[in-house]
Amino acid sequence: MEENTPDLFTLEDDEGKETTFQLLDKMEVDGVTYYAMTPVDDDAIVNGDGEFVILMDDVDAEEEGMLVTVDDDEQLDRIGEIFIERINEMYDDEDEFE
Repeated sequence: MEENTPDLFTLEDDEGKETTFQLLDKMEVDGVTYYAMTPVDDDAIVNGDGEFVILMDDVDAEEEGMLVTVDDDEQLDRIGEIFIERINEMYDDEDEFE
């Protein structure tokens, strides 16, 4: 039996506060990579509020792997809808195997 290990990332905001997130999904749209992530508590348990944040690669950053928030509301809504659809499909597929 294969064990699923969540992809956890500790990110630091502009004020130096660190938060751990679980990667829910990742996709590329129009040449930009977007990440759907949800915060986890200290025991690496996903907070069950059903909300997630969307971050994207900062293509202008000097450091590789720099993630930023999506500032454009229209872009955020469009990418958010795609993630919701994809995440719902993932969970629907898991239910078929139970």
